[in-house]
Amino acid sequence: MCEGMAACRTMGSEADRPYFLALVAEAYGRGRRYDEGLARLEEALALVGQSEERYWEAEIHRLHGELLLARSAEHQVEAETCWRKAFAVAGLQGAKSLELRAAMSLSRLWQQQGKRAEARELLAPIYDWFTEGFDTADLQEARALLEELAG
Repeated sequence: MCEGMAACRTMGSEADRPYFLALVAEAYGRGRRYDEGLARLEEALALVGQSEERYWEAEIHRLHGELLLARSAEHQVEAETCWRKAFAVAGLQGAKSLELRAAMSLSRLWQQQGKRAEARELLAPIYDWFTEGFDTADLQEARALLEELAG
């Protein structure tokens, strides 16, 4: 992935770079290479600020929180800040799928903190907004989380 991005860059193409950096960061996270993933997300956020290419901004913030928390449980406050930012950005953009992902990240954290009611109040209205696509991984995960929060 990194080689492909480097090749695009040498050809002068910067289109969709924040998106691709987020994909690389997610892959680093899955490989438990959190610092490298976080560095790619910082780069992606800097590019978003420069280019105004904001369509993946919410997911970049969400992934930032995920990697911070995966790196250390001590980063709950920073992760929550990232997820609140992701939720707000997605909401402003009307990006319901990204808003759902951010809400799930926040809700999982609040569930661990014993804030089950708040987690459900955040997630339920977004989940209920959807009228189709219930076989997708995100909506299945959201439904399972809502069931956990209800019980």
